[in-house]
Amino acid sequence: MNPVVRFLVLCGFLLALLAPAAQAGTSKTAVSKSAKKTQVVKASARKPQVAKASSRKPQLAKRSTSKRAISVAAKRKQVAVARPVVPAKLSYGVAAGLQNTDDPLDLKSSVAYVIDQDTSEVLLRKNDDAVLPIASLTKLMTALIVKELKLPMDEMIVITQDDVDTEKHSRSRLRVGTELSRAELLHLALMSSENRAAHALGRSAPGGMSTFVAQMNNKARELGMKDTRFVEPTGLSSKNQSSAQDLAKLVNTAYADATVREYSTWPKYEVAVGDRTLQYNNTNRLVNNPRWEIGLQKTGYISEAGRCLVMQTTIAGRNLIMVFLDSAGKLSRLGDAERVRKWVESVATARTAMR
Repeated sequence: MNPVVRFLVLCGFLLALLAPAAQAGTSKTAVSKSAKKTQVVKASARKPQVAKASSRKPQLAKRSTSKRAISVAAKRKQVAVARPVVPAKLSYGVAAGLQNTDDPLDLKSSVAYVIDQDTSEVLLRKNDDAVLPIASLTKLMTALIVKELKLPMDEMIVITQDDVDTEKHSRSRLRVGTELSRAELLHLALMSSENRAAHALGRSAPGGMSTFVAQMNNKARELGMKDTRFVEPTGLSSKNQSSAQDLAKLVNTAYADATVREYSTWPKYEVAVGDRTLQYNNTNRLVNNPRWEIGLQKTGYISEAGRCLVMQTTIAGRNLIMVFLDSAGKLSRLGDAERVRKWVESVATARTAMR
């Protein structure tokens, strides 16, 4: 065979052997590229699904917020049901519309009465004949009866469970079992309006509480206090009632007793109770004010009576008795007293200028 022909045949044979392998490689590469494209397509096809899942998040958050709002609203409704709003209790004077009465000094008290102690001249009056609860102003009469009975002031008296306030549930630092002298109890009752002290004074008197209260009412009639009635010695009961005119008579009589004057106007007082020392302050801050010359005073408060104040004081050389009942705010009774003092001083100044 021709050498050239033989060479060509041999090359053709080799090409025949190599062709399947080349096709297989090409096929694998194509399959690999095709697979990758398919994976990419599949992966890209899933992206909208991911987006859909993320698009649900606001809906879930909205439902959650809605549930919380409903839960909070439900809790608030439960609280509203569990804690009903209790309207403030009106005092007798406010309920009767007495605070709407006009007066030249625009006083905040429903009742006001100012008289000259020496001449009985009425300087100012506002609903002075109205009969209202008088709260702890009651303790002035309690003090008068204690003094009239001439009981030993150094006699020791024990605070008992009977002296605990079960009507208004007022607080006291005189625990059951505390032992103080009659003088100490009287001092605390007048100066700081200590309720257990006042009750113990009545309870421990000869004949007990009923006899003591009867003596209080008898004294009121003796003084011409026709609108006055007492049922107990502290003033915690709203049934203890009087008028400003009657209270002016009580203040005038109480002022004649040196002990009552002194005890009611002390700024501070300390008592030893066992191994403790209790310090009490006067309930009337005007006793610490150098602009005021106060000979006797007493404050009072229960919700039915409002804020009350009686005083004997000297202003512009005149001895005056002031009565304020059912004052609107905690300090307004003192504010009314200040208004009256400035008014009396201005009138006195004007009179002096005219001479």
